[in-house]
Amino acid sequence: MINSRRGLLRIPHLTPKIFLGVVLFLCAQLCVQAQTPIRPVANPCPRPAAGSVVHNPHSLFSSNGVLTVNFSYQTRTDSDGRTLFCFMTPDGFQNPTLHVNPGDHLIVNVTNNTPSTPVQMVVNQPNCGASAMTGSSMNIHYHGTNTSPTCHQDEVIKTLINSGQTFQYNLAFPTDEPPGLYWYHPHVHGIAEAALQGGASGALIVEGIQNLQPAVKGLRHRVLIVRDQNLAPTADTSSGAVPSWDITLNSIPIAFPALTPAILHMRTGEKQFWRLSNSSADSILDVQVQFDGVPQTIQVVGIDAVPANSQDGTRQGKLVPVTHFVVPPAGRVEFIATAPPSTVKLAQLVTLNIPTGPAGDSDPDRPLATIKTFSTDNDGDGDNDDAVSATQSTPNAQRFEGLSTANVTAHRTLYFSEVISNPADPNSPTNFFITVDGATPVLFDANNPPAITTHQGAVEDWVIQNRAPEHHEFHFHQIHFKVLSQNNFEVNGSVQAPGLTGQFLDMIQVPYWDGDPTHPYPSVTVRMDFRGPDVGDFVYHCHILGHEDNGMMAIIRVLPQ
Repeated sequence: MINSRRGLLRIPHLTPKIFLGVVLFLCAQLCVQAQTPIRPVANPCPRPAAGSVVHNPHSLFSSNGVLTVNFSYQTRTDSDGRTLFCFMTPDGFQNPTLHVNPGDHLIVNVTNNTPSTPVQMVVNQPNCGASAMTGSSMNIHYHGTNTSPTCHQDEVIKTLINSGQTFQYNLAFPTDEPPGLYWYHPHVHGIAEAALQGGASGALIVEGIQNLQPAVKGLRHRVLIVRDQNLAPTADTSSGAVPSWDITLNSIPIAFPALTPAILHMRTGEKQFWRLSNSSADSILDVQVQFDGVPQTIQVVGIDAVPANSQDGTRQGKLVPVTHFVVPPAGRVEFIATAPPSTVKLAQLVTLNIPTGPAGDSDPDRPLATIKTFSTDNDGDGDNDDAVSATQSTPNAQRFEGLSTANVTAHRTLYFSEVISNPADPNSPTNFFITVDGATPVLFDANNPPAITTHQGAVEDWVIQNRAPEHHEFHFHQIHFKVLSQNNFEVNGSVQAPGLTGQFLDMIQVPYWDGDPTHPYPSVTVRMDFRGPDVGDFVYHCHILGHEDNGMMAIIRVLPQ
């Protein structure tokens, strides 16, 4: 008997012979799927016009414990000369939202239908997929999921899918996977930034958040994907707060200097559940809802796919009221927003200016969407996925329970740093490092040995320092970490990340150091939980992907008990 989103699948008694036949048939079907190329789709990577209405991405749902998805990875050049990338389904949907339940299998068959390019690097054995990286290689990282780092699951160090090749992922989600918003994207070192700025990413939702946060039960939800991209070469950058990158909301461009916001529909008096992923390669967000310029209180439901305040063993979350929320690249925040009253002339979702440091990018104030209200249900959205389930059930045991009181087995200090590759040439490229204190800084290479070795069952406290003149964003694959403390964390007049201390995250921002040797390095202290089933080699890195692509990543090896 298998639990599924649509009820129970009852399997009749099978004789050993029939059972073996069924297993062989299913294995044969999976092998055929994995080896049969998924053909390109006409007119890939479509983009709406500026000022369009926000629609949820098309959604695909698991059934009977399995979600099978076929992707064609494609590219094209837009009218401004940008190289776009996307995952297309055979029926023409782009970057769909994938819905699974805890305990489900996600099977993704993907064919790389981008043009071939020359080999750039050979990957030492053992590898997964191709043995050489090219400029058009791809793979898929299932960001934030606590799935295995083994080949054909969430392995990114040596998984390469080259032009014309087809590859199958089969991820087993644990039964204690926290419910909430995850996402997927390519993760080939050296070209990850280009893939994300091209738009190759989508949302992944693990169902059941209403079981831990009943306030969202039955609410209409908005899946909001913010991405960044190069400014158009024709953009007038002679005045104003020029951003380093343009941003888009569900692929709707919010281009400088016009900054035309997208349109979000709400019903009069409605509360909606907004599930926002900062799927940018480099841009930091500080999101806020404003009514006629006045900040509004929003209720944070979940952060990085973990319901807020839900891991203390009670298996019930608590809403966190805030008036703004900093979302680093790759971070996610899920919150309840209330429709503006009729007296409000301009209601908007905005992102506030981020002071990123003397070497940082420009992330200025920008609108994301204008909120328009309707008095009836006929708002014309027509999405195939528009509400959280109104059905509640008893929450599963939650991953990371008991971490607060667990015995700490090791303490480590790591730090971000960066140096110009040629000190004699101030225009030479910058090298980026993440280093264990006391070790020699090393640029990432897929053939590097692990920088840290630990064991399954370990619980470790890490201090992550920033010794660089710009923000860095710490991401850890395979597990979440608990935030114990934050040092030097103020922006826009308040703490950068209200509600984060005590929360379980997979992303956290570490602010820039001002360079004054009398000042301490900004830092966070986090508790790492290796008590789960994931063993093997995986990575941690800065999720500003221009930094990661230029070396700011390292490997950790978790040995079995």
